[in-house]
Amino acid sequence: MSTFVMNADKGLISRRFAQALATYEEQAQVQALVADALLAYLSEALPAAKPQTALEIGCCTGMLTEKIAAGLPSLAHLTVCDLVAAFQGCIASKSRGWRQQVTFLAGDIEKVVLPQRYDLILSSSTLHWVHDFPALSCKLARHLNEQGTLAIALYGPDNFMEIREITGSGLRYHSLDELEHILSRHFQVHIARESREQLWFADPLAMLHHLRDTGVNALSSRMWTRGRLAAFAAAYRERFSGDRGVCLTYHPLFFIATKAEDRPLPPPA
Repeated sequence: MSTFVMNADKGLISRRFAQALATYEEQAQVQALVADALLAYLSEALPAAKPQTALEIGCCTGMLTEKIAAGLPSLAHLTVCDLVAAFQGCIASKSRGWRQQVTFLAGDIEKVVLPQRYDLILSSSTLHWVHDFPALSCKLARHLNEQGTLAIALYGPDNFMEIREITGSGLRYHSLDELEHILSRHFQVHIARESREQLWFADPLAMLHHLRDTGVNALSSRMWTRGRLAAFAAAYRERFSGDRGVCLTYHPLFFIATKAEDRPLPPPA
């Protein structure tokens, strides 16, 4: 039976993503596709929306941030938040010359004090790391203006299913239905969709390098021994090989929701 990492180590997450700063965008092909899809779903669900203020959670190197700035002409101010303070330099470099005012907020979104309410809150490829999604969804609803919009993409139970099958460990991901139920406590959900994306690699070692170079190898600080690595690679080849090498599955989930006016929120904890 698989064992799951219920609460990821935020310190380890921060260190691993900081180490991947120089390689993230080159390796994050799926994350780029997910960011594009999220904004397409936002446009599909709310084509007339004209947010003036927005918060992005988990900006990383600014992949989604650039797309937000270019695709939302009504936006005047964008606050970007990330656990990794070092990403502030990436955002500062990319945002030179943007028409929007951009503010960087360093910290854990579950703990950081948000300075205001927003018309739009977005996050892509981040919120599966949080410890308490129901509490966070309530917090985000409190920090949305009336009829404000939440647009998020995160990963579901089949994410990295190959690694979990071999190692017996991984995050405890919420399903699409579970997340929609949680969000419906405070939001009207307009879109709840999922997809599966597969990447192919020459061999299991190349796949592990991909995880390292995108920072998502943040579940364990345990070092690979030669014997452990050889056993993992052999099992991976045996179970997940194809004509194109070995595969790795991503399972993105997408939600577009608006704040529900008739659902009272509990006071801040």
